[in-house]
Amino acid sequence: MRHKLIYRYMVMIGLFPLIQVAHAGNFEITPVVQGQLDKEKTAIASWASDPVIVKEVQLQNKKGPLPGMDNDTWKTTRRSDPVIKAFQDNPAGRYLKAKLGQEGSVYNEAFLSAAKGEKVAFVEKTSFYIHKGKPKFDVPFTTGKSWQGEPEFDESSQTYAVQISTPVLSDGKPIGVLVVGVNLSYLEKFKK
Repeated sequence: MRHKLIYRYMVMIGLFPLIQVAHAGNFEITPVVQGQLDKEKTAIASWASDPVIVKEVQLQNKKGPLPGMDNDTWKTTRRSDPVIKAFQDNPAGRYLKAKLGQEGSVYNEAFLSAAKGEKVAFVEKTSFYIHKGKPKFDVPFTTGKSWQGEPEFDESSQTYAVQISTPVLSDGKPIGVLVVGVNLSYLEKFKK
């Protein structure tokens, strides 16, 4: 009971986010852990090259972002809204959900963005609708190479993870970006 009260107090005064950052910040990417992350990058790149993913990004690039949707509007759109459900229920959303389900607790999230950074598909609603201007989108989209983030607490999935993003390619050129979170709890076993 006392721990619950302390937790509530820390959340109330704003200390909980600092503790979350400290936990992720204490996670060391050892050479063995980095080796495993490199294997995950290869696996995620194979997802990004699947015809289902490529086709959905191509279709979204023809349409462009949803009219009137920006990151502020996105934040107020409920998870149960049909607009959100459409991203989960399209072929790419179902593909990503199946991939996360196959891998058990390895991954905590997956989302797909089109050329302007807008969402194409995801397993769970993301914190942002447009990721353009963030390294997780800009690096793979402009360089054609994978990007790896630092260990951090992910707001949308409410878990600690390392995000990996990789370009979705068509004719050798980036047309979108796939971002997948690798659970720190999974990576812990490689620290030994």
